[in-house]
Parts: sequence; C-alpha cells; structure tokens
Amino acid sequence: MSGGNRMELGFDREKNRQERLAFVRRHALWVRRVPNEVWSREQADLIDAFLANAGSYALSRARYLEMHQALAKRRHPGSS
Repeated sequence: MSGGNRMELGFDREKNRQERLAFVRRHALWVRRVPNEVWSREQADLIDAFLANAGSYALSRARYLEMHQALAKRRHPGSS
C-alpha cells in the first residue's frame, strides 16, 4: 500500500457522489409531486424518530460540539 488511505481501496468517491446527487434529485421530485401535508408529515416522523432514538448514542452533547469545533478548525484554519 503505497501512499493513500487504505479506506480508499473499496470506495469510489465519484460513484458515491453521483449516487447521493441522484437520491437528492429523486427526493426533490417527490417533494414537488406530493401534497405538502404528506411530505411534511413524513419529515416530522423522521425527525421524531431521530429525537426518540437520540439517547441511544454514546456520543454526548459536549463531545459532539468538541468534534464539530475541531472539524471547523481543520476546514477553516486561522479563523476564530
């Protein structure tokens, strides 16, 4: 393994990007086609499920914020 990350061997970034874009486009079309009440209710159900399950994760609020700040510093060195 010369140079590069081992994780990259089984991961095609461009394919992943294209799959994500296709998903977003399909979802946007669906949102435009269905009545607001339908997609709004589904969005609310998804958010409610995330909130109901939030306690199941070992990541504390403080640790999440710490990770988020570290990522922001890496993305924007010299700011803040």
